[in-house]
Amino acid sequence: METMVTVERALGIIQNEVTALDAVPMSLKDVNGLVLAEDIISTTDIPAFPQSSMDGYAFAFSETTAQYTLVGEIAAGSNQNFVLQHGMAVRIFTGAPVPTGADTVLMQEKAKIESGALMVLDEKLKKGDNVRTIGAEIGKGNCALKKGAILKPGSIGLLAGIGVAKVLAYPRPKLGIIVTGNELQKPGMPLNYGQVYESNSHSLLGALNQLHINDVNVVQVKDDLEQLSNSLTDLLKVSDMVLMTGGVSVGDYDFTVKTFEQSALKAVFHKIKQKPGKPLLFGRKGNKLVFGLPGNPASVLTCFYEYVLPAIGMLMQQDLSLKKMKAAIAQDYTKPVGITHFLKAFYNGKEVCLQAGQESYKLSSYASANCLVVMPEDCSEITAGTMITIHLLP
Repeated sequence: METMVTVERALGIIQNEVTALDAVPMSLKDVNGLVLAEDIISTTDIPAFPQSSMDGYAFAFSETTAQYTLVGEIAAGSNQNFVLQHGMAVRIFTGAPVPTGADTVLMQEKAKIESGALMVLDEKLKKGDNVRTIGAEIGKGNCALKKGAILKPGSIGLLAGIGVAKVLAYPRPKLGIIVTGNELQKPGMPLNYGQVYESNSHSLLGALNQLHINDVNVVQVKDDLEQLSNSLTDLLKVSDMVLMTGGVSVGDYDFTVKTFEQSALKAVFHKIKQKPGKPLLFGRKGNKLVFGLPGNPASVLTCFYEYVLPAIGMLMQQDLSLKKMKAAIAQDYTKPVGITHFLKAFYNGKEVCLQAGQESYKLSSYASANCLVVMPEDCSEITAGTMITIHLLP
């Protein structure tokens, strides 16, 4: 196990240790935001017949004919097979099949009907106007979507439109959360002396819900090695990743490292040269991932956004890391060399302002933050107006 690694080293280790989840067949209603794991080849022409793109009148176009005899009507979904002779027209509606013998649709706003005859009032009408040809959307045998595409409403609609009901996609992971601490009380219950309200699971659930990850089991345990080990073992049976909060430091009641040993986990690294979140512990059991997050609420969220979020993205075969940009900092800031600082801040579109209350136990500054300012390990001070890297929160 590596100890006291740099931020860059921690991210590199995680990248090397994480294996993507196996792709599974999924219904279209469940794949929004997921990554496609196969090429989708159309098995038919779409549309499979010449199709009207608007309400109007269909006929064989002729530059010398301005009047047509109406002989019928075709609605969308109709299986009537009119065969139009020259000089004939049918009333037609959007999506309906254009009959044999017709090649053009006149929009109804450009038509005049008198005594059963259609008169064309569109001087700019051309042959083929307002007709969707066979395969205009996609031809049979062509690739509709490539493997690796992120499935969005438009692409899901395309798949449905070519008759696809299920696809292979990389699923969202199943997660477990273990919160530890004898001092923890559930929100809504009265506090006894020495107790604090448990907030870490709620912060993590909120962050996971933003990713549409809802298959999450939350377990709260006391500071007891046996209870913690049993809970971790049980959660690993049904989870792809387990997040443990608290107990990763070196106190008498910090059992997370021992729990890794007792549960036969491979501890990969422990402690990062950063603030907040220095005690972060990362390990795995097979392809199952376990993060031992610090107990302080701000440390939990910082470690989630900087390390857990990218790891979840790797499981899902997509980049979920926080978006990065440069911005001018509004205040001076100093820190020791040798440790990276992640500072809660607010970017107003012009400059980034550090929030009051950077301590690792304070969530009030996170509540109003929309980014993290990154003060690199080798930097000791920065002055107002300097351009600095920020990580945008979801």
